[in-house]
Amino acid sequence: MKIYVGNMSYGTTSADLRAKFSEFGTVDSAEVVMDRYTNRSRGFGFVEMPDSEEARAAIDGLNGSEMDGRSLNVSEARPRSEGSRGGARSSMGGMRGGGTVRDSRRF
Repeated sequence: MKIYVGNMSYGTTSADLRAKFSEFGTVDSAEVVMDRYTNRSRGFGFVEMPDSEEARAAIDGLNGSEMDGRSLNVSEARPRSEGSRGGARSSMGGMRGGGTVRDSRRF
C-alpha cells in the first residue's frame, strides 16, 4: 500500500521516514519529495508497505503524531489524476502563445 505523509519538517530525510514507518512493519520504500530546482524537501513524501494491515496500523498510529516538531498528516495515497503535474502552472502566458487575438497582431 502506498501511503502519503504530509506536513513534514523540511529537515526530515527519507531515512528518517523509513525508520519511523519501520516501527509498524516492513517498508519497501520511503521517499521525501524534493524540489527539482532547489533540491530542498517539499514537506511531503510517500512510503510503500507491502502488508496492508501493517500499512493501516502505521496510518492509524502516525496520523497526527509529531515528527521533527511537526504534526504529520498520514493517509492512504490517492492515485495521481490524469495529466496532473502539480504546481500553479498555466497553459497560457510567456512568449509562447496565450494572450488574445489582438495581442498577436502586434508582431
